[in-house]
Parts: sequence; structure tokens; C-alpha cells
Amino acid sequence: MLSDPRLLDAVAENPLDLREEIISSWRRCQLVGVAPTGDDVPFRPEFDRPSRLMRAAAPVIDRLSGQLDGGNATIVLADSEAQIIDRRAGGRKLLKALDKAMVCPGFRYAEEFTGTNGIGSALEERRPFLVSGAEHFRENLREFTCIGSPLRHPITGAVEGVLDVTCRVDDTNVLMKPLVLAAVREIESRIYTDASLREQMLLEHFLRASRRSTAAVVSINQDVFIANTAASGLLDASDQVLLWDWACQMLGGRDECSGEIRLARDVVVQAKATKVGDVSRMAGVLVEMRVRPAARLTGAALPHHGPQPAGRRPPAGTGDTLPGRSVAADRLRRDVAAAGDTDLPVLICGEPGTGKLFVARHLHRRHGRGEPFTVFDAFTAHDDPDDWIATLGDRLAQPGTVVLRHLDELPSELTGRVAALVDGGGPARIIGTARARGEHGAGGRVLDHLPVSVTVPPLRYRAEDIADIAPLLLAVRTTRRPVPRLLPGTLCTLMGLDWPGNVRELEVTLTTAVVRSLGSDIAQEHLPPEYRSAGGRSGTSSLQRAERDIVLEALAETRGNKLAAAERLGIARSTLYRKIRVLGIDENRLPTGTSPR
Repeated sequence: MLSDPRLLDAVAENPLDLREEIISSWRRCQLVGVAPTGDDVPFRPEFDRPSRLMRAAAPVIDRLSGQLDGGNATIVLADSEAQIIDRRAGGRKLLKALDKAMVCPGFRYAEEFTGTNGIGSALEERRPFLVSGAEHFRENLREFTCIGSPLRHPITGAVEGVLDVTCRVDDTNVLMKPLVLAAVREIESRIYTDASLREQMLLEHFLRASRRSTAAVVSINQDVFIANTAASGLLDASDQVLLWDWACQMLGGRDECSGEIRLARDVVVQAKATKVGDVSRMAGVLVEMRVRPAARLTGAALPHHGPQPAGRRPPAGTGDTLPGRSVAADRLRRDVAAAGDTDLPVLICGEPGTGKLFVARHLHRRHGRGEPFTVFDAFTAHDDPDDWIATLGDRLAQPGTVVLRHLDELPSELTGRVAALVDGGGPARIIGTARARGEHGAGGRVLDHLPVSVTVPPLRYRAEDIADIAPLLLAVRTTRRPVPRLLPGTLCTLMGLDWPGNVRELEVTLTTAVVRSLGSDIAQEHLPPEYRSAGGRSGTSSLQRAERDIVLEALAETRGNKLAAAERLGIARSTLYRKIRVLGIDENRLPTGTSPR
């Protein structure tokens, strides 16, 4: 049904001229709540221009813009997320009108945000799409005619972007469509030539290495993954992303590097990465791997994956092991193990959504199997403080685990009574959760009565752990078997985001993706729109994440002693202070010691 009056009127007044694809687009706009009178457009002040797309499109656009310079049409290039990355040619009046409509680099013209238009609708329909005048869903775009066509990778079929030509309605020309289609064919031909050369180089290096070595061999770039039999049995989908991430980070300006990597199934390999191609045409990376026997593990792993203990532990994220393969996850496991060896009350700290209650349940499973697990939320104590404290006292007098959740939010009138109960001991194991020690307010005063601390790190400090956390969340959020998996590109995107809501935000995002995927493996288009591009949020680079992991590990090992941490890292203390500031490390949440700062 067409419930929007604009749609009904258009169909009634102009039944022969209104095209079916325009009506379909308007329906989509209506369903997602696009406002016909709106004029807001998502904007990214800083964005990456896809190098492959720009290499192929730039010469073609240069030539066209020379032909159209000062004319009545302008050329617009957008990426696969409908974000405009280039705009060329056009007369002064046209460019001024486009500026007013925000048809400029950095603005995102996805149909779900800006209604029916030549860029977003071409992406939705996956074919050339013409929109003219009143066919635009938004009124502020009705003075334009635009025709956009998707740019597809000729080998993979993936949409790389959109080429669009826009003019005023009065300047609409029947030659616009053939002009766009001819330019698209030329750009796609250049993509094919570029891809063929890169893939040929990757294949040649792969075959050469496979013939001379019995190692597990992989040739990899953003789009291609070639593996021999040994590598196929060793790696899973998450390892593909992490291998590429590790290789790019470690190679830097070098042509070759070596180091240890811990893979998803907790296999530690000695890896050698070699750059394929040159600076002007980087084809990818060749990685050769050999499994390190358990007896030979030294614990000197690469900083990206943290210190590795000798021997083998259960795979991260299975059984009784907390998931994750990062430095921060290793630190958390060690702290939880130490906390589990004492009967003293434990305080689990961390930002909202990091999984503090999950860690508490983990401690209970390790040391309290078969006994009750009870959660008392300090937020609910505000309703009936006396009943809440009485029930807590009764529960602490019985065996099992009692979790005092959101303890820093405890009502002021209960702080003394709760502190007395905690100090009084009893058969129950006490675990509290809070944002951090040192919190101001009445509730914060109770935290010092829980002497053992465990801090759950934010998800942004351990992006590589998403490869281990996501399968657990997906298994809980779907009854389908087998459980849908994250495709490598999807995992790479999720690892590039900042996750201010931490694991809870990741869980909500994956829940939406599971519903949209209808049981299939989860691709980027199944994610909510705002999560489909790592560049759309304040994601940090792999190198920054690795450097932050190293600094955090040094600070954790020295209990927050910055002088000792700087000596451990081999840098000046002033340099460490600068890195803490640049890497966004919150000094108020560092572990503290008694040594000088």
C-alpha cells in the first residue's frame, strides 16, 4: 500500500509517466522514515578514498571533467557506502546549487538517509538509475537531474562505488546516460586490469613458495585469499582478517618481517610475511607459517597479540576460558585466575557494557559449581532499602556467590550497612561490580571493602578479540544451526569501530545482523547502516591499537608506575606521557602502586 499522500497523488495524477522504479524507491524511503522536507545529510569531515577505485576512476574522470569544464553538468564519484569522494566540473551556478544541497565530498547520499537520488538509488537497485526533478523524494533535490551507475569489480562482482552525472532539470540531456555507461565500462576495465595484475603477482609468489616449502602458505590482500592445504586446515575466517591486519602492521616500510601469532584455535605459529609488489602497485602479502610445538613456546609473542605463556591453554572463548586473544584479554584471564584463588571479596571494574557480570559468572562457574548465583542490583535498592538490605543479609548467610551489581550507585543510607555485611564475612562469596575504584559519591566508599580488583578492558582496547567474542554472542542470539558466521570483510569492519557501548553494543549490532541475514553468514550489508564502515566512526588504526596494547601492558605490569613502565618500554617518561595522551588512555583508570609517578 502507498500510504504517503505524495505517492498516492503522484500515481493518481500521472499514472503513465511515473516509473515503477521510482515508486519502489519512494516506498523504501517511506519505510525507513526519510522526511520529504528534510535537508540533513550525514557528513564525515575526514574519510578515506578507496585506493583501487581512485586508481581506476581518476584518469577517466580527469578526461571527462576536461570535456565538461564550465558546462552544465558535474561528475560525482561515490564509494560503496554512497559517500561522495570526488566531484568535478560544472559551471559556477550549478556548483553553488550543489553546495547548497550538500552534494559535495564527505556527504553520504545513501537512499535511507537522503531519499531517492542517483547515487543511493543506483546502489539499492544495483543498476543505472535516473532521477529527474519531482522524482526525487526530497524536495530540496527537485531542481536536479542525476543519473548514477554502480561500478562493479569485474572479477568478484562487488560494487566498488557509483559514478554519477548531475545537472539542472532544464539542462537534462538524452546523452547523459550513454556518457555515464561508457565511463563506467572504462573504469571497470581499468579495475579488471589492475586486479588481474595484482592477483597474478599474488598467485605467482604463492606457487613459488608452495613448491619450495612444506609450510602453511597464504597469499592475501583485502579481496583475495589463496591458501595451500596446510594453511586451510590451520586457519578459520577470523584468522584471514587478523593475518592481513598483522602483516600490514608489522611490515610498515619493510619488505619482510617475522614473528609469532596466536590463531583462533589457540595454535601458535611462527610466521614470515613478505610484501608482494612495489610501492606503486602493492599486490598483497605472502605469509609462510609453521606451528610452534608446545615445548618450544617462549612466550615472546608479537605485541599485537601479547605475551604468550608456555604450553597450550584451552581455545579462547570455549569451556571455562574467557574469550579473546589480545594483550588485554590475556591480562584479564591472569587477573581472574588470581582472584579465583582467594576467598576475599572481589571488585570487578569496567566501563558500562564491558561484560562485568559475564566475568562474575565465569568466576562462579570456576569456583562455585552447583551453588546458587544471586545478583543484587544497587539500582533496585532505591525502591525499598530496608527490604533490599535484609534480603542481602539473609543471602550472604548461605553458600554460593552473591554479586553486588552497580555498587557505586548504592544509596547513601545503605553504604555503612553494606560495608558491614561485606566485612562480616560468611559462607557466601562476594563479588561487586562498578565503573572504577575512586568513584566519588556515597556508593564509591563501599568499594574499598572489596580488596581484590579485576578490571575488564573496553572493547576498543582489544578489537582483535571480536573474532572470539562474536561467535559466542551469535550462538546465543540465534537458534539456527549451524550458527551464522561473520564473513571476513564484516569482521574487518567490526574490528575497525570504536564501540563506546562495548560488548553490549556489539551484541545489539549482531542481533540486528542475524535478523537481517535470515540465517545466512553475515555480510556487511546485514549490519545496521551506521556500522557498515569503520571509517564512519572514530576507529583507530591497527598500529595505534597495537601500540596502545603495549603501553597498557607495561602500565599494568608496573601497577601504574609510569617511570618503571617507561624504563620497561625503553622510552623517556615524557614520551610515555605523550603516548598516553595521544592514544586516549584514561589515566584515572590505570592500576595504581606506591612507586613514584
